[in-house]
Amino acid sequence: MKSFYHTNAKSLEEASHILEKGNADLIAGGTDLLGTLKDNILPIYPEYVVNIKSIPGLDYIKEEGGMLKIGALTRLADIAENPVVKEKFVALAQAAKAVASPHLREMGTIGGNISQLPRCWYFRKAENRFDCLRKGGTECFAMQGDHRYHSIMGGAKVHATPCQQECPAGTDIPAYNAEIRKGNWDGAARIIMKVNPMPMLTGRICAHTCQTKCNQCQFGDSVYINGVERTLGDYILDNADRFYTAPEKENGRSVAIVGGGPAGLSAAYYLRKAGNKVTVYDVKEEAGGMLMYAIPAYRLPKDIVRRFIKALAGMGIEFKTGVRIGKDVMPEELEKQYDSVCYSTGTWKRPVVGLAGEELTTFGLDFLVDVKKWMEGKIGSEVVVTGGGNVAMDVAITAKRLGAKKVTMACLESREIMPASPEEIARAEEEGVIIMPSWGLSKVVEENGKIKGLEIKRCVSVRDETGRFNPKYDENEKQVIPAENILMAVGQTVDLSFLDEKYKVQLSPRGLIDINDDAMTSRKGIYAAGDAATGPGTVIRAIANGHKAARGMNRYLGVDEAVCECDCGTNYLKSDPQGILNTIKMKLREVDLSDRAIDVEDSFSATQEEAAKEAGRCLTCSCYAVHPSDLAPALTVLRAQVVTNRRVIDIDDFFTVKTPSSTVLEAGEIITEIRVPQLKLGEKSAFVKFAFRKSIDFPVVNCAVLIGTEKPRICLNAIAPKPYRALKAEELITGKEINEKLAEEAGEAAVIGAQPFESTSYKVQLSKVMVKRALIAASQMK
Repeated sequence: MKSFYHTNAKSLEEASHILEKGNADLIAGGTDLLGTLKDNILPIYPEYVVNIKSIPGLDYIKEEGGMLKIGALTRLADIAENPVVKEKFVALAQAAKAVASPHLREMGTIGGNISQLPRCWYFRKAENRFDCLRKGGTECFAMQGDHRYHSIMGGAKVHATPCQQECPAGTDIPAYNAEIRKGNWDGAARIIMKVNPMPMLTGRICAHTCQTKCNQCQFGDSVYINGVERTLGDYILDNADRFYTAPEKENGRSVAIVGGGPAGLSAAYYLRKAGNKVTVYDVKEEAGGMLMYAIPAYRLPKDIVRRFIKALAGMGIEFKTGVRIGKDVMPEELEKQYDSVCYSTGTWKRPVVGLAGEELTTFGLDFLVDVKKWMEGKIGSEVVVTGGGNVAMDVAITAKRLGAKKVTMACLESREIMPASPEEIARAEEEGVIIMPSWGLSKVVEENGKIKGLEIKRCVSVRDETGRFNPKYDENEKQVIPAENILMAVGQTVDLSFLDEKYKVQLSPRGLIDINDDAMTSRKGIYAAGDAATGPGTVIRAIANGHKAARGMNRYLGVDEAVCECDCGTNYLKSDPQGILNTIKMKLREVDLSDRAIDVEDSFSATQEEAAKEAGRCLTCSCYAVHPSDLAPALTVLRAQVVTNRRVIDIDDFFTVKTPSSTVLEAGEIITEIRVPQLKLGEKSAFVKFAFRKSIDFPVVNCAVLIGTEKPRICLNAIAPKPYRALKAEELITGKEINEKLAEEAGEAAVIGAQPFESTSYKVQLSKVMVKRALIAASQMK
């Protein structure tokens, strides 16, 4: 073992105080902790070990106030042999006697037994060899490794998965994939719409950096998240009347959103769901912002954007288009008319880069917005595009499809760090765009005010040693690219011309609207979201920022945010044992290269069957380690309560899955007592266990039952990350006399929904047998 400070606590208060400081562990019986410390299995080794055996009055068994009360430090051996427990609480006595060996039962305590860490050889491998989910890592190694003793009921989510952490909106991708695998598309829709109300759009245009964090990348292709999301989004839009509904109750508040791009539309959706009256103002003829005007139709068809806007209007959101704030309507008028206002005006303004001859070039965003004006041969035969992001790719591909014979793209970044997604880079090159990475702008070559080309110079680095954007060039390496048009796609800036001396809002050093953590500006009740507050970013980041602003506005207005009350994604996540072995992602059907145009979508959405198959490749990245306690199922069926130094917890609420614990205990919280209500007349309990060795071994499967009651209880353990209540089996036997046939049927019902790996399929049959044996044993008691 490593060294640590050992303290004999004199009181619960002293022990709790030390634990609250952090980096400390309790020791009671020590049967679990000592092995943990010896093998150094956790990433953080405790600085203090607090002995609570030195605290008097925590080891007792007594009947009091209609309860059996057991002190947390009571030894398992004492529980197993106590006459009262053996006579009245049979399942508990049987469970205590089934734990490990006589010697360990002389050491182990009831509090320690129900609080022990999970049993998984990856989790418990010496020297913290596997940084798994339960230790704060990114994956469950049992998923693709040896999982013969692991869960058959699915995995439990420990914390946000790598893909979810990468998503700016925090989309719970494994959860909606799990619902899709079950065929529950409505449930999947509700999960994604908690954070993203427009997946039919993001499924087509999002950069989906989440895919770079997918654990399937270790074995082959990532899960095709945006492909699945696109099909899910199409399903939502096809059923808009069910998913975009007006709030059940109006709250009497009214809000205005200035700017109908992704951030503004996201804010509008969540504000309306909360019961606010929402009005969206936009300077363009149609709402949608960049979605409608800047992203080419071959990537995002405009009818899909219009259908989404129509769905929002169907919720009661009012759209006022063709209105310029600061001219047609003044900001101060909005502030007087509405209870709160959010500015999400985007970044439509052209930045000045200081290039000689820059005035002869065309702003790439203007080019995309006014693309129809370029459809009559104005594009020329040779075009240069500057920039390396997705907007630059859109500009280059659009120029190519408009008839330019040669399109060259020059960007500062090297190929490896180009900001455009690999898919967009591949698309551009497939269509013949020439990409020249690591080149900066020198000057426009012109003759009598007419563009002849663009002089570029070698970029040797984009950022300095501090990571700040500060390009360095080799002025000795230059070349000229012939061109008739130069399309500049090197960034966009925010247009805040509607703010003047009369209506002041504090700006950030970058010239953006300055906001606090709630997205409120320097003016009370006035908020900002999206690119106007953060600078140019991705659509999904704008959606997340819009949602954040909506939450802030709701808090300011004293309005509760609408919360989805469905339980989709909250139960165990079941992976597809065969699907996860597939290392190749699906591909969308695409329009032939020769038939592609600027106004027809390049690809076709996957069918629901194809998307469900791809969702089957998701590893769920949840923990499959099982809960190992023998006492847990017995206490569960006996309706026990866990008493701590702070509260009383029903046993059904006590167990959880988190890093690294298996209980809901908080820092400094210590179990002091277990309470079990007296059984009613006719109630009988039993416990059975299967292990490969009668002594020492943890359960492969165990089961406790309570019968002879209006609400029978059946609990299995070691088959799931938490003690598993077999609710369908309980329902089946309610009000019926137990016989062999019914017990067998209950065993079958207990494992409905099980989805074992091939190596754990034996535990399904064992679970059936354990339920049957426990029920028959209980029924035969006098």
